[in-house]
Amino acid sequence: MACDMRRGFDGLKMLAATVVGVDPRGGHLFVFCSRRADRVKILYWDRDGWALWAKRLEAGTYAFPFGATGRKEITAGELGALLEGIDLKTAKRRKRYLAPLQRAS
Repeated sequence: MACDMRRGFDGLKMLAATVVGVDPRGGHLFVFCSRRADRVKILYWDRDGWALWAKRLEAGTYAFPFGATGRKEITAGELGALLEGIDLKTAKRRKRYLAPLQRAS
């Protein structure tokens, strides 16, 4: 889903809380893209205030993995790849060991 890039701190914070449905101060980075996918804004809570990072590409577009798939979460590595111009839909993840989850007593 594209976002109006004219939104600032308060508008993006509201989207994070209502659309994504998580506490905006919970330590997450919220990534917003423009309709043309040539702009990105990242909103996050930085200990004592909001921080907003923005980038506009001079050529090309970002390949956002969310939207059509309904996916809402990506890893830090996937965010780095996205910002570098890698299409996460066509990238393949190599097999890795996953430790079993520890059960709460």
